[in-house]
Amino acid sequence: MSELLNRIRKTSLHSRIKNVEEVLPLFKDGMNLGWSGFTPAGYPKAIPIALADHVEKNGLQGKLRFNLFIGASVGVETEDRWASLDMIDRRWPYQTGKNIQAGINEGRIRMGDKHLSLFAQDLGYGFYTKDSGGRIDIGIIECSAITEDGGLILTASCGAVPEIVKIADKIIIELNTSVPNYEGLHDIIEPIDPPNRLPFLISRVDDRAGTPYVRVDNDKIIAIVESTHPDNGRAFSEQDDTSEAIANNIMDFFQFEVKNGRLPKNLLPLQSGVGSIANAVIGGLAKAPFTGLKVWTEVLQDTMLDLLDSGKLDFASTVSLSFSNGGFKRFYEKWDFYAPKVLMRPLSIANAPEPIRRLGCIAMNTPVEFDIYAHANSTLVGGTRMINGIGGSGDFLRNAYLSIMHTPSVRPSKTDPLGITCVVPKAPHIDHTEHDLDVLVTEQGLADLRGLAPKDRAQMIIDKCVHPAYKPIIQEYFDMAKKECLAKRIGHEPQLFDRCFKMQWNLAKNGTMRIDNWDVSINF
Repeated sequence: MSELLNRIRKTSLHSRIKNVEEVLPLFKDGMNLGWSGFTPAGYPKAIPIALADHVEKNGLQGKLRFNLFIGASVGVETEDRWASLDMIDRRWPYQTGKNIQAGINEGRIRMGDKHLSLFAQDLGYGFYTKDSGGRIDIGIIECSAITEDGGLILTASCGAVPEIVKIADKIIIELNTSVPNYEGLHDIIEPIDPPNRLPFLISRVDDRAGTPYVRVDNDKIIAIVESTHPDNGRAFSEQDDTSEAIANNIMDFFQFEVKNGRLPKNLLPLQSGVGSIANAVIGGLAKAPFTGLKVWTEVLQDTMLDLLDSGKLDFASTVSLSFSNGGFKRFYEKWDFYAPKVLMRPLSIANAPEPIRRLGCIAMNTPVEFDIYAHANSTLVGGTRMINGIGGSGDFLRNAYLSIMHTPSVRPSKTDPLGITCVVPKAPHIDHTEHDLDVLVTEQGLADLRGLAPKDRAQMIIDKCVHPAYKPIIQEYFDMAKKECLAKRIGHEPQLFDRCFKMQWNLAKNGTMRIDNWDVSINF
């Protein structure tokens, strides 16, 4: 208790300290809830876990359901467990976990997807809760301290906290005493509605434009609960030969761009997604001849610590620290070294077009697949099954100096030992259009599409990115589509809509995308 009191420096709030059990009756079926947290760091744990225990113990599955509005994914011990107990009605905008994905795809959970910068902004505008007066019933915010003036010092992420506290009727603070006081690691700009919004005064990655805490109306704080749950850190994604080959292709491209004067020697601020390819790219930078690097991104993974240790990364701006458990331990042990080089910002700032465009970010993200005209699918397998959500990839890809998407040319399949192709004639769902993407990369090669017309782009993608086993199949389709469409004078982007999805159709029926021919009919 003494540590908890020390962390709450506004002593008048001490009277609002409660046990978890005391706040459970505040939660009613159908409420709109806003949580702190982002991929999965800085999210509330004590209250969500206690609520799940309460539902399970009292047989309330399906009887105590909530609408969740969270910056992005949070730990599986919270929302994924809630999904398994039928505690979620609506969920915006990005999630991970087997149970919540099953609930979404089975129609039990109503998920909405949105570019993350727009989600945070529109949440603050009251768009998602317009039937409830644009308000959230309760915001649950994980903090590491509260200042003398009642400002909230967040933990390992910022997410959409400024927007949540703005529209929440009531706020519960989970003050986590198991983590250090993160004071000084955040840069919070208060959301202001149009037409009075001001420019973001950010022209360098390490610029501070706001305050190190979240301003909040302290009268809204109805309870402060101590939490001792650490973040359920993201498992480290090991790189393999394929991801290393992709990273090498990107490193070669960067060096070529520097040589030709289109990039400075220290590159430009880097944005990188999560996963094995992202890890390999960051690992490649640690070995490459670039120094004085900067990062403007959404998540820092363990490999970013390697890059900081190498001395090649000067500063990193992010939304969250998405470390493994070992990565968090490492960060805390070398706090004095890492902390001055890291800054966390809310989604509405980190993912906003304005600083991304001004800083000239290099965006690198992994899709499910892309097609021969450079339309990319990041969200829906087969065009219908939701995985996680679009996240912030579109925020960066639409506004970056260079927009790069990287993927293996094939992915493993239970029914095809080679795997399914990640380059298709036409993507069954499009999150990122041809207008937004500059460079596509697989382990086979890199296609620099800048300045190319559609048919030229398609041929380069086939030549550079497609797996050898699929190249003749896709080349045959492209040649056939050009011939038929140009003959009809409809050939700017030739597609045959009776056949462009035949590979996906054959996968569903016969377990492989390696079709024998492009006849309209399919073999059953």
